[in-house]
Amino acid sequence: MAARAKTAGRPERRKPRKVPGTKLTRAQIEEMFARFEARNPDPKTELDYKDPFTLLVSVVLSAQATDASVNRVTPALFEAADTPEKMAALGEEAVSETIKTIGLFRNKAKNVVALSKKLVAEHGGKVPRCREDLEALPGVGRKTANVVLNVAFGEPTIAIDTHIFRVSNRTGLAPGKTPLKVEEILERVIPDRYKHNAHHWLILHGRYVCKARKPECWRCEIRDLCTFKSKSDAPA
Repeated sequence: MAARAKTAGRPERRKPRKVPGTKLTRAQIEEMFARFEARNPDPKTELDYKDPFTLLVSVVLSAQATDASVNRVTPALFEAADTPEKMAALGEEAVSETIKTIGLFRNKAKNVVALSKKLVAEHGGKVPRCREDLEALPGVGRKTANVVLNVAFGEPTIAIDTHIFRVSNRTGLAPGKTPLKVEEILERVIPDRYKHNAHHWLILHGRYVCKARKPECWRCEIRDLCTFKSKSDAPA
């Protein structure tokens, strides 16, 4: 009876609550991004560009292609046309010939020339800092707009590509069946101080560590926070 009376007054210990919509607690999410920041305080896109227009073109070209493959063709492309006016004048045939080593090059050439013409006609040759205006450009969807807003204009947007979608679901950070759902969860749960760089950290983590077929869990800096059950060990 004495022992029971002694413990009766103690506050009941509760497990930390998961953040709604995720499989992680708020402390785990904070720790995850603190570790990303400690390893890479100033992450950058791996696409080569020099201004908002060349970034926009590079991101459009990167759809279903690697950044490395895009970086191989853009030096010659931007040497010939590094402004919307020059790109519009260059034309689809010349653009296609220059970027023919990347996937879907004909359609991408068509979009690059068309968006260049629209920038000249409607925006004075400048890349707009407005999501609606960006998404109205040929070949530009929400992901591309988010990349441009984040990288070129410093907005805390999060562009959901295959890497971020995979990492968000696999780790339990933002489980979602669609890119938009994942984006909505990430926007809500990532602490404000990390939002601007979160896009880059998650992409790089998915590209080099949390790979699609064989995640390299043995060298993952957030392994203890991740909810993925089938974690892999280092190869013998």
